[in-house]
Amino acid sequence: MSENHTPISRARKLRKKMTPEEKLLWANLRNRKLKGLKFLRQHPIVYDTINNKPKFFIPDFYCAEKKLIIEIDGKIHEFQKDYDERREEILTNIGLKIIRFKNEEFKNISAVLRKIREFVEG
Repeated sequence: MSENHTPISRARKLRKKMTPEEKLLWANLRNRKLKGLKFLRQHPIVYDTINNKPKFFIPDFYCAEKKLIIEIDGKIHEFQKDYDERREEILTNIGLKIIRFKNEEFKNISAVLRKIREFVEG
């Protein structure tokens, strides 16, 4: 597998191109700022291997302690609903929970953080 197509190299590229909403949420999650939980940004989740090649997804944010993925859905997600549904099915089948936010919700970051806190407490 070439270096450009490894899960880690893809994740590194995504980290360099974070959206304003991702940057805002990361500022509020990093360094265990939310309930002392460790979140990772654009962390590859390998769910299968085919012909020695990992099959993986790279969620926006991941908390291993809570097996939680946080996704921020921009306009592109309006055009890839089937892909998102299949991806969510695979991830939930391996025991992960997913919470999604639309870009517009970040106009009220306090409400977003409250929803995440409620989700991890529940």
